[in-house]
Amino acid sequence: MTPVGGGLSWQSYNEETPSPDDSDTLSANGLLDVNIGSDEGFLRNGKVPFRTVMSVCHAMHVFINGQLSGNIYGGLDNPRLTYSGNVKLRAGSNKISLLSVAVGLPNVGLYFETWNTGVLGPVTLSGLNEGTRDLTIQRWSYKVGLKGESLSLHTLSGGSSVEWVEGSILAQKQPLTWYKATFDAHEGNNPLALGMGSMGKGQVWVNGEGVGRHWPGYIAKGHYGECNYAGMYTDKKCQTNCGSLLKDVFEEWGGDPTGISLVRRETARVCADIVDDQPTLKNWRMAGSGKSDNMNPKAHLWCPNGQKISKIQFASYGVPQGTCGNFLEGTCHAHKSYDSFEKNCIGEQSCSVNVVPEVF
Repeated sequence: MTPVGGGLSWQSYNEETPSPDDSDTLSANGLLDVNIGSDEGFLRNGKVPFRTVMSVCHAMHVFINGQLSGNIYGGLDNPRLTYSGNVKLRAGSNKISLLSVAVGLPNVGLYFETWNTGVLGPVTLSGLNEGTRDLTIQRWSYKVGLKGESLSLHTLSGGSSVEWVEGSILAQKQPLTWYKATFDAHEGNNPLALGMGSMGKGQVWVNGEGVGRHWPGYIAKGHYGECNYAGMYTDKKCQTNCGSLLKDVFEEWGGDPTGISLVRRETARVCADIVDDQPTLKNWRMAGSGKSDNMNPKAHLWCPNGQKISKIQFASYGVPQGTCGNFLEGTCHAHKSYDSFEKNCIGEQSCSVNVVPEVF
């Protein structure tokens, strides 16, 4: 990967927690005003109240008076969530907001329409003079989606509907924040990649087209090695305004956008790993029809436009070990393994070689 240009100049916009007075906020469940009397003991003795929320959503973020108080994520083994944690309240009115996150909803299976997803309760607050207060039965309000979604902040037109901040007041390490930056398209046809290691969890758009999600802030349990959350690249994702590209990021957890890097992928080597009895789609079709099968597996090598194969660094017909860029000869190796590749591939953008014993 080769860095492209300098650092990006970012602007930010913070999502606001909804208010019961918003026109698109409905009365039911979602956020709540909790009144705390000035005579509450915890305001004097320093013992912080404790909040518990029962939910069956995939993830949940808890906000108190507009500030993130905590979050929790579920898993396949146990999708039910129980959030428990201390909460800093003040005398008077306090606003509790619960953001329920569902990574897809059920659309198949028996009675899938009856499956519950979201905050079901109970929601309780303990450590008060009265003991434990059940907030479930109080009046709640709810709102579906985020303001940035409804305004389409990830598009060229929607991004102009709000006031963005930049420079020294750029939001950093704040959850539910939108970021945008403009950069010039690079020369050549090599694809670009985004280094999102400084961010937490969210989604990325370029010119209004979603290019993938990022989640470097979470490490899966167990040993799975390095994870790659990169999305599929296609040239159709850049069909308009490609001279000046608009990059938008929605950050759910909180991150530092100044650490996002833009790099260009330059292909240095290509590899093929083929076995001589590897079936192809045509093999299966011919076998199913009962006709004779004379097709042989092939090793195909291909370089991006403007590049050609200049050297065969490794070739082994036998039992090689390793992975692309780190292959080693195994206990069985045909000494003519290089010949056919050097003859057919050197100086070409693409080539193919039959993988059969008589070639090697």
